[in-house]
Amino acid sequence: MLRGALAAGAALAMTGTASACGTQADAPRTAGAGPWRQFQGTTLNFISENTAPTAAIAANTRPFTTLTGIDVKIVTLELTALVQRVALDLASGHSQYQVIYADPYQVLAPYQRGLVDLRTLQADPSLPDLPGGIADFIPAQMDAAGRFVDPQAVYALPYDAPTMIWQYRRDLFAKYHDRMAADLGFDPTPSGERTWEEYFRIAEWFNKNAKQDVKYGTGHQARQHDSLMNDFSNVLWSYGGDYFDNGKEVGRLGSRDPGPCRLDSPAAIAGAEFYQRLLSIADPASTTWDWDGVGAAFRGGRLAMCPNWHEFAASNEQVMPGRAGYSALPKGPVSTANMYGGTGIGISANTPPNERGAAWLFLVWATSPQTQLANLQSKAGGGTPTRISVYELPQVRAAEHRPSPMPNMLTAAAVREAWRPDRIGLRPKIPMWNECNTAIFTQLSRMLTGGASPQEAMREIKSRVDRIVARGWVA
Repeated sequence: MLRGALAAGAALAMTGTASACGTQADAPRTAGAGPWRQFQGTTLNFISENTAPTAAIAANTRPFTTLTGIDVKIVTLELTALVQRVALDLASGHSQYQVIYADPYQVLAPYQRGLVDLRTLQADPSLPDLPGGIADFIPAQMDAAGRFVDPQAVYALPYDAPTMIWQYRRDLFAKYHDRMAADLGFDPTPSGERTWEEYFRIAEWFNKNAKQDVKYGTGHQARQHDSLMNDFSNVLWSYGGDYFDNGKEVGRLGSRDPGPCRLDSPAAIAGAEFYQRLLSIADPASTTWDWDGVGAAFRGGRLAMCPNWHEFAASNEQVMPGRAGYSALPKGPVSTANMYGGTGIGISANTPPNERGAAWLFLVWATSPQTQLANLQSKAGGGTPTRISVYELPQVRAAEHRPSPMPNMLTAAAVREAWRPDRIGLRPKIPMWNECNTAIFTQLSRMLTGGASPQEAMREIKSRVDRIVARGWVA
């Protein structure tokens, strides 16, 4: 029922946008006020998932209001609720929310036609330019978070960049390093050069030899939830499996018709078999945890290591300062992959011209190097820069080392490695992804709880995904 409502909403939005913009009251524009003050007195509504950069901006919108005279009201929701609200807003033909947190998979891909191509605003000589231009955004993130199918069009600006990395107890790895190395026959120090098999053996070693310090060697976000798809995908890709042919292209630019699902391939089944084996020695509570659950378990001293989103570093360093370490995820028999979960911010195409210009001012300001640096330093939020230039600032480079006033920067070496084009993990950016995702994590959960073998689970996912893709997407 929800899928049908959202699809109908998207269809209405696509057909109703042009006429609606002609009837919706617009914001005033002050001639001669300059590029940043021309829309003073306007109120913008920004709808966002409850993420770190939005928390930082919401805590202090005063700099933007002082600069522009524009008031910004921010609504933060859990992602599923956000998607519903955005779909209904697009269907209305009016823009209650001018600025949209455009998740690539649940907003950008299905509702791309309801978003403004931002090149039109960047080209407007009466509006401020993006500092550093499009080229200052990390290229893989610009494509994944900001584009859909057309490699030139820009529907969102990269806004956040959570990426899955290997998080581990530095103190315990230091304490047991020599014993582990002798017992295991390899250097157990976490790095992107370790393999998933070695990760398994390290976890098993902690289970057997370090109970006085930690309950389990590893834990995972393996609840029947989006988190399970993310956790599994890192292993899937490293074994050479993928969801569709041309997986990197489907993940980076997206597709409306990705073709048949490839989860029944020998490589995908081998990845599923390993993942099932890995979870068999992980903390049994893993099947009840999403990213927050595994993050809390790691901070609470229950786990020696876990894969999780790198922005959990901020809370790790607050609760257990100096005791957490960060690395790119292990590699598999074929490759390595670190799931990227970043999102961009865009503008509703229902927005009338002056409000559209005001929204552009907010996008330019919110993604500017100065604001990204302020977010990185914020006590209320955090987030991670999506601009190349921010990482080159001396104070940001210095923050990569302890003691750090910007704890997320302690993960910089790991995420730089994870964002390499050959290492970044990008799930399929297709309009019907949300329904496919549900099929994936539902069957993976059956596999982990004994209801299906890896072969059965992968083949059932393929069957379900093929049916979903064949139905297409009405928008």
